Amino acid sequence: MNEILKDKNNETLLNIKNEIDEEIIQYITNKIFPLYSRNEEGHGIEHIKTVIKRSLELAKNYDADLDIVYTIASYHDIGHYIDRKTHEIISAEMFMKDENMKKWFTDEERKIIKEAIEDHRASSNREPRSIYGKIISTADRAIINIDNVIRRTYSYGLKNFPEFTEEEQIEEIYRHLTEKYGECGYAKIYLEDKEFERSIQNLRKALSNKIEFIDRVKKVIKQND
Repeated sequence: MNEILKDKNNETLLNIKNEIDEEIIQYITNKIFPLYSRNEEGHGIEHIKTVIKRSLELAKNYDADLDIVYTIASYHDIGHYIDRKTHEIISAEMFMKDENMKKWFTDEERKIIKEAIEDHRASSNREPRSIYGKIISTADRAIINIDNVIRRTYSYGLKNFPEFTEEEQIEEIYRHLTEKYGECGYAKIYLEDKEFERSIQNLRKALSNKIEFIDRVKKVIKQND
């Protein structure tokens, strides 16, 4: 069984509703996952693995087709390297251009997948159009570990703001995380997710003391050097 489909206890996530088509797993593993090397680290394959796991965990609670859930999570950031500002649209277009997907999904199912990919972005001002969009957008907000979030944001900053000094990068990390996850942040979830609620409260507590948070950011960056 593909390692991405294991939870933190190395137990399978597939005892929910039905199993994922092994051909889909193999195709995406061999042909799609390698393409994430084009993205910066914050939206690379480790992030995709996390979103896949979280999506499958959330899907336990809904009448969702796991082939569709797995595929949405696998494609949702594939176009991020082209344009971060419209990556959800680009990623959806790239999925639709993949003729191989017609082997496993009907036109209606492909439309659902396309719309869910389009709807996943945190800054979107509208609610996802299907349960699949709600699953992927909620899973995409995962804050598993504060230091990992800092690392992802730092990697994102190096790629998109190369002109920034180190101090400016650190300030941007604090600004971005506050804007996204703070009390009035734009990161919304559409399904009940107790893990997210616990994690975001921990992050907000850390952000509440800017001096201590900046010191934490510096330590995380130094560890990566």
